[in-house]
Amino acid sequence: MKLTTVASLALGAAVSLVATGASAEKWDMPMAYSATNYHSEHGVMFADKVREYTGGKIDITIHPGGSLFGGGDIKRAVQTGQAPIGERIMSAHANEDPIYNWDNLPFLATTYPAGEKLWQAAKGPVNKHLGESNLVALYTCPWPGQGFYFKKEVNSAKDVAGVKLRSYNAATATVIESLGGTPVQIEAAELTQALATGVADGFISSGSTGYDRKVWEHLSHYYKVSAWQPRNYVMVNKGVWEGLDSETQAGLQKAADEIGASCTAKSEELSEWYYEQLEANGMSVVDAGPVFMEELQAIGATMQAEWLAATGEDGKAIMDAYKGM
Repeated sequence: MKLTTVASLALGAAVSLVATGASAEKWDMPMAYSATNYHSEHGVMFADKVREYTGGKIDITIHPGGSLFGGGDIKRAVQTGQAPIGERIMSAHANEDPIYNWDNLPFLATTYPAGEKLWQAAKGPVNKHLGESNLVALYTCPWPGQGFYFKKEVNSAKDVAGVKLRSYNAATATVIESLGGTPVQIEAAELTQALATGVADGFISSGSTGYDRKVWEHLSHYYKVSAWQPRNYVMVNKGVWEGLDSETQAGLQKAADEIGASCTAKSEELSEWYYEQLEANGMSVVDAGPVFMEELQAIGATMQAEWLAATGEDGKAIMDAYKGM
């Protein structure tokens, strides 16, 4: 009886697809972070909603942890059609185009409401630039505020001098260099090994990365700064997107809008929890001291000015729109 029921359901689904003239497209979606990270978990939820809202026309398979393409290869894979869709931290592309650093300007938007306003201000110009790279952004989701991981107590830039710190984009490299440290480009999936082998002695990130990678096995101090909230984004190949009928596009975008909001809420919910987990595993988790914060804020002011100079009218439009909200 169970086999008959399953067969009937399968036949019904097939008849439904034929009746609507639809045929399921199989999409592989590479993601850079571990399967248990909330970004990847929301990727799975997104795939489920896409199947529902497109009536089964689009069937997405999630590949977390850099298992299909490494983090640094995901954007190019989607641009060139090796994968129709993927997720990447947007600021990783800032070396290609400084506009993508909009969410990594220290102390510009340090709270979740401010970060959402900044994305609404940036969305138009950013999608214009992505379109020139054959991409469309479907949704973004923030990481919790960024802070510093170290093996030792740090009170000012002089304590950072010469320390090898993992960087994940141009902004983190700039901050590290400005503090006198040495930036080392390392993908999240490679971070544990880098810490274990001494390739890096610390890094800038949120509590999420520290928790996911169990960095208390190698590091002892986390300093809360919340300098910025970088965003991952789910991108789709522009040619693939434009080849979809309007109904399917609407279903994808509906799923994207819902998952973007849910993922943002989950990030905010987890932000303090991650700190608690770091502490529970023996790390010192404290606010950065006044001297260190003053030094960081000075670096942030310089970076904002340099970004505006590098991005021209589009950068000015983002900043003006954000400050006018």
